[in-house]
Amino acid sequence: MSTVRAAICVSQNPTDPLAGLVLGEVPDPGAREGWTRVRVVATALNMHDLWTMRGIGHPPEHLPIVLGCDAAGLDEDGNEVIVYPVIADADRGLGDETLDPGRALLSERHNGTFAEYVSVPTRCVLPKPAGLTFAEAACLPVAWGTAYRMLFTQAGVRAGDRVLVQGAGGGVASAAIILASAAGAVVFATSRSEAKRAAALSWGATAVVEPGARLPERVDAVIETVGAATWSHSLKALRPGGTVVVCGATTGDQPPADLSRVFYQQLRVIGSTASSRPEFVQMLRMVEATGVKPIVDRVLPLEAIHDGFRHLESGDLLGKVVIQVTTPAETPIPGQGGQS
Repeated sequence: MSTVRAAICVSQNPTDPLAGLVLGEVPDPGAREGWTRVRVVATALNMHDLWTMRGIGHPPEHLPIVLGCDAAGLDEDGNEVIVYPVIADADRGLGDETLDPGRALLSERHNGTFAEYVSVPTRCVLPKPAGLTFAEAACLPVAWGTAYRMLFTQAGVRAGDRVLVQGAGGGVASAAIILASAAGAVVFATSRSEAKRAAALSWGATAVVEPGARLPERVDAVIETVGAATWSHSLKALRPGGTVVVCGATTGDQPPADLSRVFYQQLRVIGSTASSRPEFVQMLRMVEATGVKPIVDRVLPLEAIHDGFRHLESGDLLGKVVIQVTTPAETPIPGQGGQS
């Protein structure tokens, strides 16, 4: 049986998550009816991977498993493609994959994208935006799909709306700033870092302040990825009838609810996870139509993936950490794994 190089989670540790991440060989995913085998050129790191290694939201009986949710690469015919990362049945979600009770991101129940090859349902394989490099395209599936759904589906952001993005610098936050600005919204952002505040302005934000600081005006929507540390500010920043959309809680998931403010100001609090396939397609079309591009913090080889995760853990990044797994010039051998 042929094998491929991969980064595999073999154990979980809440205090030393990277101890359970090993580089090794896994069976080549091979051919499967209704699925497509993609040679991964580039993939990106996500907090989801760290949660898995910490043992949060991922049962240990699903180990070992290849991590990674994002991928840009080449299909079996050599076409440049990007992978939609949700494995689900839209019918069970009443037309929305993210509402399927059995949904799973790549690397939850199926081997993920930190490997030379990944196999996914054929409907998950879409053309890569021609104007993006493989490294840039690899940033899109989780972070940009999530940001698109938060902004335009859950919050209903339109041109002229005021939007606050908490915690500028990470993958979802940077995507939200860029996408909202491209859609004609007025964007405010927060960050403790002077460098990240300056970066957010360059991405299209109108004003960037320190966390908790007063904004120039109240906003229609808040994009919340931080959690407990910014929750109170998020609610106070909203106009009456405004919406806060939550997709993460990196600083804690049990802040004071402030229900009096929620009901008196008639605020909407909406959770959001990933994106549906139609939303993902719409996001790709928006990227091509507007010419916007993801922010790549750095590109590392698969052998340096531990260094990439240490950088992600530090929080000292602008945009996404990308892992280059193979190069476009490598010639795949039908039915065989990539170079070992």
